[in-house]
Amino acid sequence: MNSKLTRRDFLKTTGAFSAILFLNLGFDLADVEASTNRLKIKYAKETPTICPYCAVGCGIITHTIDGKVVNTEGDPNHPINRGSLCSKGSSLFQVAINERRMKKPLYRAPGSDRWEEKEWGWVLDRIAHRIKETRDAGFIARESNMIVNRTEAIASLGGAALDNEECYLLAKLMRGLGVVFLEHQARI
Repeated sequence: MNSKLTRRDFLKTTGAFSAILFLNLGFDLADVEASTNRLKIKYAKETPTICPYCAVGCGIITHTIDGKVVNTEGDPNHPINRGSLCSKGSSLFQVAINERRMKKPLYRAPGSDRWEEKEWGWVLDRIAHRIKETRDAGFIARESNMIVNRTEAIASLGGAALDNEECYLLAKLMRGLGVVFLEHQARI
C-alpha cells in the first residue's frame, strides 16, 4: 500500500477531523451571542461628521445615545480616509467625553497668578471691548494724503479646522475692522 499522503487527502482529513472535534467538544455560542446584545453602539444614533483637527477632512461616524457620545470611528464610506484615522482623529472621542475637559472659560487678570472661571457673556463682552480698544488706538485713517482706513495693531490667523463659510465670515469681519495682517494656516 502506498502511504504517500497527497495535499487533497490532507485537507479532507483535517477538515473532517476539525468538524468532528467541533461537534464533540460542544462549543456553546450562547455566551458570544449574549455579549453582542450588550454592544455599546447597538441602539446608538449614527451621525457622520468631519474631523476638526486638520485640513484633510477625514470622515468620522459619531454614535450617540440620549445625546451623549458613546463611540467615534472612521467612516468607511468617506472618500478621503475610507475608515482610517490618524492618532489625533482616533482619540476624538476624548474631546466629547473627558472628565478634565473645561466647561467654562478661564480668565487671568493682568499681574495675577491664578485663573478664574468666568461666564461666556462676560468673556465675549471683554473680547469685543478689547478689540474695539485696540483698533481705535492703532487705527490709521490717512497716510500720505490718502485714505487707508486700516489697523496694524490686530492680526488674524485662521485655522484648518474652520470650514469655507467660517473662513469667509472671519475674513469679512477682519476686513471690516481694517485688519491688514490676515493669514491662514494653509498659506503659512
